[in-house]
Amino acid sequence: MTLIEAMISIAILSLVMTLVYGGFSQTMRNRAIMEASLDRSHVVRVAMERMAREVSQAFVSIHVNPNATLVTVRTVFHGRREGPGSRLDFTSFSHRRLFRDAHESDQNELGYFLTHTRGEDRHDTVVLVRRESRRIDDTPEEGGQLTVMIEDVREFTLRYLDPLSQQWVDEWDTNGLETNRLPSQVMIRLVVPSLADEDDDDVFTTRTWIPITWALNHAAYAP
Repeated sequence: MTLIEAMISIAILSLVMTLVYGGFSQTMRNRAIMEASLDRSHVVRVAMERMAREVSQAFVSIHVNPNATLVTVRTVFHGRREGPGSRLDFTSFSHRRLFRDAHESDQNELGYFLTHTRGEDRHDTVVLVRRESRRIDDTPEEGGQLTVMIEDVREFTLRYLDPLSQQWVDEWDTNGLETNRLPSQVMIRLVVPSLADEDDDDVFTTRTWIPITWALNHAAYAP
């Protein structure tokens, strides 16, 4: 083999190896993107299922001490637009007692809302936060422990189906006109950036029923 033939062979081998490496590299990048996208979808779906389950166990009660200075427990279902998205604060029967002899019941205060936080790269990002207080008090829209459910959220929208008018509305407040009743359904819509396409978004939607649409009234069942 002459020197020229050897150089040509080396050049062809180098070209083939470059093409093989480029194809392998692109395959690994695509695989990493798909795995990250699947993991993200799983996190979002789990969060959506949890919200749907907890909202379905919402309730309000008309049992309030007539003396305002003695009120220690107040129930609420307050959904509205706040900040970059929807916010919902409500009382429910969804609490799970994790510790033996804990002075807790299945009742709790819950809230979902968007807020800004600063990540490790020092850039602000929007996250979906869950707020829970394990006991209902006289300020059910405040306090509790905050937990980040989903990071980097574009949109979080809640809508409520009025069982009387059969119309979807953007707000529901048992502190106002709808004191004694809840919506029959709640629609949850969440939009997050797509990991597969930077110019696209992934949209997740679900609906949940609320079986207890009227305020609890134990006196009505008294003998």
